[in-house]
Amino acid sequence: MHQPILWHEWSEEAFAKARSENKPILLDIGAVWCHWCHVMDRESYESPEVAQIINEKYIAIKVDRDERPDVDARHQTAVAAITGQGGWPLTVFLTPEGDPFYGGTYFPPTDSYGRPSFKRILLAVHDGFIERRDEVNKEAANLMNALSHAEGMLGRSADFSPRIVEQMVQSGLGVYDRENGGFGTAPKFPHPAAIDLLLDWYVRSGEEQVGTVVTTTLNKMARGGVYDQIAGGFHRYSVDERWCVPHFEKMSYDNSELLKNYVHAFQATGNSFFASISRDIVRWMDNWLSDRQHGGFYSSQDADINLDDDGDHFTWTRDEARDALDDAEFQVAALHYDINEVGEMQHNHAKNVLWVRTPVEEIASRTGVSREDVEAVLASAKRKLYRTRLSRPIPYIDKTLYTSWNALCISAWLQAARVLGSPSDSAMDETRRFALRSLDRILSEAWHPDAGLSHVISYSDGNSARAIPGVLDDYAFAVIACLEAHESTGEMKYFDSARKLTALMIDRFHDKTSGGFFDTPTGGGSDALGALRAPRKPFQDSPTPAGNPSAAIALLRLHALTNDASYRDIAKDTLEVFAGVAEQFGIYAGTYGIASVWMGRPHIQVVVTGSDSLADELYTAALKPFALNKIVLRASAAAPLPPALAETVPHLPGVGEGISMAVICSNFTCQPPIASVSELTHALTAAIRQR
Repeated sequence: MHQPILWHEWSEEAFAKARSENKPILLDIGAVWCHWCHVMDRESYESPEVAQIINEKYIAIKVDRDERPDVDARHQTAVAAITGQGGWPLTVFLTPEGDPFYGGTYFPPTDSYGRPSFKRILLAVHDGFIERRDEVNKEAANLMNALSHAEGMLGRSADFSPRIVEQMVQSGLGVYDRENGGFGTAPKFPHPAAIDLLLDWYVRSGEEQVGTVVTTTLNKMARGGVYDQIAGGFHRYSVDERWCVPHFEKMSYDNSELLKNYVHAFQATGNSFFASISRDIVRWMDNWLSDRQHGGFYSSQDADINLDDDGDHFTWTRDEARDALDDAEFQVAALHYDINEVGEMQHNHAKNVLWVRTPVEEIASRTGVSREDVEAVLASAKRKLYRTRLSRPIPYIDKTLYTSWNALCISAWLQAARVLGSPSDSAMDETRRFALRSLDRILSEAWHPDAGLSHVISYSDGNSARAIPGVLDDYAFAVIACLEAHESTGEMKYFDSARKLTALMIDRFHDKTSGGFFDTPTGGGSDALGALRAPRKPFQDSPTPAGNPSAAIALLRLHALTNDASYRDIAKDTLEVFAGVAEQFGIYAGTYGIASVWMGRPHIQVVVTGSDSLADELYTAALKPFALNKIVLRASAAAPLPPALAETVPHLPGVGEGISMAVICSNFTCQPPIASVSELTHALTAAIRQR
């Protein structure tokens, strides 16, 4: 608002103004947490000279990519087609009709490093628009055509085959970094859906090579600088292949999906380290990215305090660490976190990213101090470093609540509470309660009977959300969150909400002609603004789970609880839209792989009855093993079963008589009741590993 640019929102008003004045549109897409967006703001958009050029020659539109993921996705594809890459800030030039014809990412204020200045770009693009309009219109038409065929718009491409899961697993093994964990090279991003897919394969197959990929990756990330060693929670990605130097922004969706990974890894391995990382993620999010009063998860925390800063809030010089600690604490912390005179940050070589270089066991051996004493000293050092860090300026937290990202967090929190909690664990009980309160807020504030779901629940300033229609992600993730809540509580209101939201999702997004789901309610069309005319069916994770396979997972989970064949039919058609290209994307379409597990394998359901200590033990045993397609429910008079199970389970001997037992069901057939924890564990393991 303070910039001299005459910014417009993405609106019919802005496009009408461009048409009436016959001016090209300058579209700037950025994000609150984006460092280089802030740099370009200061260098160019706050410059009176640049503002004069833009205001005279363009209609300027500014878009927040978190608020309008539909606008961002299409223009990322357009710019990638022009330059070979996308990112933020995204700078796109459009015709007055809104069709992109040129663009890039960050443009410098002056000619440098072989790159033209932003002023030069602005003048050249405008001259081209005026003098070579036919060429501009032709390029715009080509880009719009490319957008319309970018993601899954060819219709049903092949029959679904469950072999795609094995093909994706092999893809993961092929790009796995054996030395550092993770996939590919720098910059290195976490790929939570891929990790879950590999973990599921390992549990079923027992292939140690696949298990090593998962455990090494999770260990390396959690011990690297991409993980906040002092406060907990993950930064967005690592700029190096060793997970050492991160981009310091923290996103709610990264932490929700990685929380699932660490909870699932704890289930699969029993390694308490994975449980401790899970609890730390929850603790950090509870402290910093959650509305404790009303429920809901904030979207992100910035990386920086100002434009001259590069993660200074999170990094340490050796002197800063020494000043915060006593001698014993400093010696242990310096060894453990690799705090040296020369650190890892390029903008200030004295700054250290804290990462685990020396394990506690090695420090104990080298110093002749017991492991317990080293751990105590290290814990004290962490508390003091955190207290000192809190005295520094704190990077901005965007308190906007997005429906889709909240739904992801709710699902993760409910899973963590079930797996890590116990009757005496008050912290995990509060985790469960907060997740349910957050889901109730979505259902009461973001869901309107006539309008459907809104994408935004509320803004960072506390104002109510404008009516931005929910996109496919909002619906698919919210359905899954409702099913997680039903599984956690047994309350049918969440099951009923899942079915109602699914009906809306099918009605508003499903392509009844060619299969799959559009990302917007209109599915493109001549009435949509600009590039939104291009229909899009999201398939590849980027970086949140993709909308189409997420919708398929929601449908298949509902099918398992209802035996309503229409859910499975639509899910199958959706997967077949992308079946011909899925193998090409490999692990980078991990959510498609997870949907394929649900599609290609019999679902597994465990129903536990009773209310005594044996019932508690059976429930804990049912939750313990990991499988992507496993559902665990606790049945009682207050928690009736969903339709498919209600037809079968109560008719088995002993069920419904208050007797504590567990029943394993698969493909709408149930095994005899089990009243022994060891028998349940054995039977459930066999069901998961059955091929």
